[in-house]
Amino acid sequence: MMGIFKKKEARSSPDESKSDLTLLRPATAADLISSYSHKSPKLVSGKSFSPNMSNGLAEIAIPDPPDPTTKPAAYLRSIHAVRERTKLVLEEAKGNGLIHFDVDMSKFQETANYVVSIIKRDFDGDYASIPPHGRWQHFEVGGRPRITQLLQSWPTSIDNQERTRRLVDLFLVSVLLDAGAGTKWSYKSKESGKVYSRSEGLAVASLEMFKAGSFSSDPSQPHQVDAAGLSKLTIDALARGMQVSDSNPMSGLEGRTGLLIRLSSALQSNAEMFGVNGRPGNMIDYLMSHPTTQAASVPVVLLPTLWSVLMDGLSSIWPATRTTIQGIPLGDAWPCQAMPKSPPARPWENIVPFHKLTQWLCYSLMVPMSKLLNIHFAGAELMTGLPEYRNGGLLVDTGLLTLKQADIQQGLKNYHQMVSNENAVEVVPTFEPGDDVIVEWRAVTVGFLDELLVAVNKGLGLQGAEKLTLAQMLEAGTWKGGREIAQVSRPITGAPPIGIISDGTVF
Repeated sequence: MMGIFKKKEARSSPDESKSDLTLLRPATAADLISSYSHKSPKLVSGKSFSPNMSNGLAEIAIPDPPDPTTKPAAYLRSIHAVRERTKLVLEEAKGNGLIHFDVDMSKFQETANYVVSIIKRDFDGDYASIPPHGRWQHFEVGGRPRITQLLQSWPTSIDNQERTRRLVDLFLVSVLLDAGAGTKWSYKSKESGKVYSRSEGLAVASLEMFKAGSFSSDPSQPHQVDAAGLSKLTIDALARGMQVSDSNPMSGLEGRTGLLIRLSSALQSNAEMFGVNGRPGNMIDYLMSHPTTQAASVPVVLLPTLWSVLMDGLSSIWPATRTTIQGIPLGDAWPCQAMPKSPPARPWENIVPFHKLTQWLCYSLMVPMSKLLNIHFAGAELMTGLPEYRNGGLLVDTGLLTLKQADIQQGLKNYHQMVSNENAVEVVPTFEPGDDVIVEWRAVTVGFLDELLVAVNKGLGLQGAEKLTLAQMLEAGTWKGGREIAQVSRPITGAPPIGIISDGTVF
């Protein structure tokens, strides 16, 4: 039903903490083998690089979003719309005007202080080493540098561009499989024998499937993902790869399988972006040759260009039953009753877009492209916090948000109707992803994450270039803090305070 995450280590293991890249050119294979780390590489003038940092490059103009009055669907599918629309719900929250939650703003500083304490505990005096939020870290659960080892396993004759293509192949499929797996599912690594659950379990499982060639149509090159390989995927094959059984159930297995099969069609249909063989990693060639990409001390790709590849190139993978405007599917965007009404209200004005998995893809794919090819993403500050249950659960568990009594009763009723377990423990109010209470919760979560970033940097005493980026705060603070406080509040399951029925495509 719900995806729960396992606590991960705060710092790198000794064999992960080797020197970072200090290059102004794309690294050679030998450079990379000796230098891979989950930390952000040092690129320009000794400054730490992350997708949200400028590295002293000249300011680059970012295209404006589409006009919502004339192109509402295009606007709601843009990255700009996520922050602009969720901010409206945040303003309602600050005045305690939400429909489903009471908001106690006196708890905001306590929430910020908690996040500060988590970051200080794990990174005090070394905040620059905090990596940006991304899938890379999940692969290294248990202190094992699996991506480094994967890179080292490839011949040095394979150039950086192909290495990055392969990682993008892997990361994209792994992120799409990263919706909540439920509280009962786990994965036993075939390589280490260790058992992992939640997001890290999904990461290790997808990595081992990738290495086994489960997503490739080319037996001579198992370490890739291509359209033909994905088209052969079945529910049974994914269940075997993920070790799903009656005693090890996974929420949303059918949804995940359908997502990857539809990904096959999307890759085939967009050869300009993904090449004639339909590999996700071929987007690198598209991005590097795009008219908006600039050559400076490092290649500069506009974030909206990457966003367009993921939103437009992959738009057909999302369930068609979601919100549409003028017949155009919007993806992860939903009507929200808490949106302020401005008469005369137009159809798009009550919709809040999140595009959580697309943003998670952006955060995750930028990391290998930055590390291996030194690509800088201009406009990455347009990205928002992720509207998922770890960040949102933090706000509930710290008392900033409290579900209203009528919603609690309805949520508990939903739980007992949906979960056939008379001996259930740690029962929580539970809803469908499209229920208004969940949409409101996600919207206010995005808004408060921006506010928390300001408060957390102040609490850490960081100013100017030393400030944490949003991606760093998500990684070391709110996401980790949300998991840890959930484990304290619900020690048996570590579940979030509000349950979401997972279809394998949202959370």
